[in-house]
Amino acid sequence: MFLSERLPSAQSLLIFEAAARHKSFTGAAQELKSTQSAVSQQIKGLESYLGIMLFRRIYRGVALTEEGKHLYKAVQEGFQGIASCLETLQKTRLHQVINVATDFAFAAYWLLPRLPRFRELHPKIDVRIITSQGQHDFFGQNVDVAIVFGGANSIHSHVFKLFDEEVFPICSPQLFHDSSPIGSHKKLASMPLLKLGADAGQGWFDWHSYFQGRRSQIVPGEPVLTFNNYTLLIQAAIAGQGVGLGWSTLVDDLIDSKVLVGLREFSLSSDRGYYVVEPRPNELVNAKQHFLDWLWGESPENISG
Repeated sequence: MFLSERLPSAQSLLIFEAAARHKSFTGAAQELKSTQSAVSQQIKGLESYLGIMLFRRIYRGVALTEEGKHLYKAVQEGFQGIASCLETLQKTRLHQVINVATDFAFAAYWLLPRLPRFRELHPKIDVRIITSQGQHDFFGQNVDVAIVFGGANSIHSHVFKLFDEEVFPICSPQLFHDSSPIGSHKKLASMPLLKLGADAGQGWFDWHSYFQGRRSQIVPGEPVLTFNNYTLLIQAAIAGQGVGLGWSTLVDDLIDSKVLVGLREFSLSSDRGYYVVEPRPNELVNAKQHFLDWLWGESPENISG
């Protein structure tokens, strides 16, 4: 049997709750902006529906029967629970939280510098960033949006591609000027090279695959420094400790501000890139959709277009 068939109307229960709380039909009528006679008729209808007496009529008011006391307790607890739930839902709507997962490099060099623009558009949405260096199963975590690096075939349920992979050597301005012109693969390979470890690279180019991708016969020597974190590699490059591989869009701001020099004449592109993934697409959350729309608008292709 459905609840609608087992329960009296919600309106009659609301009127009963008010009358029981005030211990007066008149008091209930004033609160509900009704009349004493209308309240009395609703209570009579409820008692008739239930087949029990809920109130005893006394001088200048009413008193609950034992049955009425039991019903009053249940109705009050039920309505209080509903009111609390609605309050929580309204607060959630006004102040939403989304969890965004990505790698350290993307968070540090692309997302964080742009995030103030999203917060300006949506000040009541909290963005919590979950970072990791390697590939992780974001689908098993409490993640609303994931931004991951890879190829289209290796990434399932992606919403759109944020930007393509383009790689070129980067170094500090001082190291660039102190070195003789870097005009060949041979000269580039002779520079102090900074390497990102395979576990940290998530399938990114290393120096060997980079030279192969450039169709060069040059085999690079051993790097002077190896890192398990791309942000550390960037800091080492800024400090003039060697030449690293820079991913366009991630390092563009550092190049534009002349913190780094990008050797774009040695550029190498692939069909990989950063993809926006929605691990739980069936969960319709306004905050998540706002963030996805914002990412789409921040995509380099959309900005340049």
